[in-house]
Amino acid sequence: MTTLSASAAPALLTVDNLSKHFPLGKSLFGPERSVRAVDGVGFSIGRGETLSLVGESGCGKSTTGRIVARLLTASSGSIVFEGDDITSLDGAALRALRRDIQMVFQDPYSSLNPRQTVGDIIEAPFSIQGIEPPGGRRKAVLDLMARVGLNPEHVYRYPREFSGGQRQRIGIARALALNPKLIICDEPVSALDVSVQAQVINLLQDLQRDLGLSYLFIAHDLSVVRHISQRVAVMYLGRIVEIGDAETLYASPSHPYTQALMTSAPVPDPDRAAARQRVALKGELPSPMNPPSGCTFHTRCPFAADRCRSEAPVLRVTEGGTAAACHFAEVRPVIA
Repeated sequence: MTTLSASAAPALLTVDNLSKHFPLGKSLFGPERSVRAVDGVGFSIGRGETLSLVGESGCGKSTTGRIVARLLTASSGSIVFEGDDITSLDGAALRALRRDIQMVFQDPYSSLNPRQTVGDIIEAPFSIQGIEPPGGRRKAVLDLMARVGLNPEHVYRYPREFSGGQRQRIGIARALALNPKLIICDEPVSALDVSVQAQVINLLQDLQRDLGLSYLFIAHDLSVVRHISQRVAVMYLGRIVEIGDAETLYASPSHPYTQALMTSAPVPDPDRAAARQRVALKGELPSPMNPPSGCTFHTRCPFAADRCRSEAPVLRVTEGGTAAACHFAEVRPVIA
């Protein structure tokens, strides 16, 4: 499985051939059915690195993040964290893993207990893990609030008394409490105003610089992803179709799906927007219950050939420098 690791040093996280199929039971006259939410995903994340997962809604990004965080159990494949296979951890071993892998959720309100004060929410990881930080838990909570830009004097307020951006900062503070090494950010700014998005992204970058954090950043906003990522993986129907260095992927995408995403994203320069050539997608996203044969993208690809309908392409390094799952990545003109 090609992962295009950006560093020669051992990766903090390595995911290989990861799959998650949700069984639906048997149809009236047919076989057992399942939703193939994640189907053979592989990537690695280095220490202090941000890898972003992008793609349309329903492509499996969030499911992948939840599997890595061990909130869901993989159907197959492996997750190796700091050299240890964590795919099947449970009990005390899984609880210990929570200290190193944390998650920031998409909705900054539903992910917080409305009946708890901010202080109790941020203190919860210490209580669950039985940790007594230097100076006591309350001092640690106040320090965490200050670190993420919240007023420590508001420690006794409830989530409803904060704005959306402030609530997301509460979620980030809670994720930081146990000094994790990897944080999975599941569309952490998609529910926020544009100006607030920039503030939260800048906060995440500052924390990464100061604490050496690694991020698995899940998003659909390509402009946000470009700003925060060292590498980007593009998902389609449960599979990674292109992965590579962010600068290279944005400058010269090799897969037609990546090109379609890039050319559909708004740009602030009207002259540049008018001059660029768009790759138009046709049809609807196929059902993960019954993915197309061969290349799963062939039903919407403007360049599909007979080979695409019968033979699944492998993820391979292209002349453009990224790894793409496309039979014709080198023979098609790249549209930037």
